Amino acid sequence: MNTKHVDGEKKSDLVLYALSTCVWCKKTKAFLSDLHVGYDYVNVDELGGQEREEAIAELQRWNPKCSFPSLVINSGKCVVGYDEEKIREALGL
Repeated sequence: MNTKHVDGEKKSDLVLYALSTCVWCKKTKAFLSDLHVGYDYVNVDELGGQEREEAIAELQRWNPKCSFPSLVINSGKCVVGYDEEKIREALGL
């Protein structure tokens, strides 16, 4: 899966499954940047073929409803939707 990386001062293992046109996905990216947290993301709607199928299959492991944004934290927890409090709590901030 072709993810993009955003550098941050704080290192975490974060993967954001997003849509390029989703306002809540954009807000989640901005929030993570405001927190100075590095993360990887994939805009699922920009993928095609096998790569898209793989991204959706991986997302469904964490969020069976396959809704966006979905933020997988340290390969152990998934925050679904834009929820600043839950993201801060999951990151220990």
